[in-house]
Amino acid sequence: MTNASLLPWLVADIGGTNARFGLVRETGGDVGEVRSFRCADFASPEAAALAYLQQLAAPGLDRVRPARVALALATAIDGDSVQMTNSAWRVSRAAVAQALGAAEVVLLNDFEALALALPRLANADAVDAVQWIGPARPDRRHTMAVVGPGTGLGVAACVPAASRGAGLIAPQDEGSAGFIALPGEGGHATLAPADDFESELLGVLRAELGHVSAEHVLSGIGLPHLHRAVCRVQGLPVESLGATAISQRALVQHDAACIATLDTFCAMLGGFAGNAALTLGARGGVFLAGGIAQKLGPTLAASRFRARFEAKGRFAVYLSRIATGLIVAPHAALDGAAQSLR
Repeated sequence: MTNASLLPWLVADIGGTNARFGLVRETGGDVGEVRSFRCADFASPEAAALAYLQQLAAPGLDRVRPARVALALATAIDGDSVQMTNSAWRVSRAAVAQALGAAEVVLLNDFEALALALPRLANADAVDAVQWIGPARPDRRHTMAVVGPGTGLGVAACVPAASRGAGLIAPQDEGSAGFIALPGEGGHATLAPADDFESELLGVLRAELGHVSAEHVLSGIGLPHLHRAVCRVQGLPVESLGATAISQRALVQHDAACIATLDTFCAMLGGFAGNAALTLGARGGVFLAGGIAQKLGPTLAASRFRARFEAKGRFAVYLSRIATGLIVAPHAALDGAAQSLR
């Protein structure tokens, strides 16, 4: 019996704040029984996983025991033991396997997992999975990319392959030739301005931060940086506000500085997503993920995001044919983690 035939599978999407777990109980089945835990409440990922598995057990019975495990982690994966970027957890394949009694443990970047979910999200039948921004629609025959402004800023791609082989993902219900996930750290690339106002903003941020990456602006940790820079450039009082407060003041209280911050955020995100499309050749579509993007929702769709996505001079027509959409399907990273086991 191969590992691939062993069930159930435990999958997880672990960020800096929360860890979400789900279970696949049947061959070819979807991820179910999803529950979320605060990372700060547990000393380690295996402790959180054990708590989840115990919750699934029938009264009076021992915990559910997974045969295979896939953990999607909000950090770069380098080896069998990794330190989380925005939490104190260290994740070890050996420690997880020993604690849970699993035959196999796979560690993958969370955006690598999201990339593996894109072929299913791009399926014409997944009508409620993505809210499209603009008229273009995805094409699974080409590379697809995901850009995710959440706590940080993630970037990854899913590349179609001509034949099956090691590292390829072929969703059983898609009739696909297979896909390779291309993880990366594109969120830490240097952010470029598109006009004089943005140049002034980045000048302010360089004086404060030194190197200004895309994540320093286009994320939950970056939105306060952007707000302070907007206030300084516009000559307004500088307040120390978190991302949630900035969004609330812009959308509910109609605060001018916060409105300008969100407008600039959406525009610069569109420019960055367009850069990702060009760099990766993502003619299949660029998908947005992450809590910040999901909270902005209609604001993002009505913003300058799409115009700036296409504003690439001679390649404007090229980009006009590329779909952009906001992932609204719940737990897409968990689905991608399950795809990695398939």
